[in-house]
Amino acid sequence: MAKSHERGIQVKKGESVDRALKRLKQKLDTEGIIEEMRRRRAFETPTQRKIRKHRTAIKRNRVRWRYVSEATERKIAERKAAAATQASQENPS
Repeated sequence: MAKSHERGIQVKKGESVDRALKRLKQKLDTEGIIEEMRRRRAFETPTQRKIRKHRTAIKRNRVRWRYVSEATERKIAERKAAAATQASQENPS
């Protein structure tokens, strides 16, 4: 028998239905199911697809670079210092 891929939540004891529904919607939203459902509802032209992918890439990169490691911060600082020294050597006042 095929493995079932159920998407859902367990309603906690004493939890209101509205709260459980909110948790379900939040879970589906984080998994991207709601967005995919909306996208598949109608035909998407290649131009619209390109624009959508560009928008999601911006979001993905924003999250990816939100937390910069110490090593990366050091490299960035070194590059800025090197650029500043190079600029001062080219334009001595």
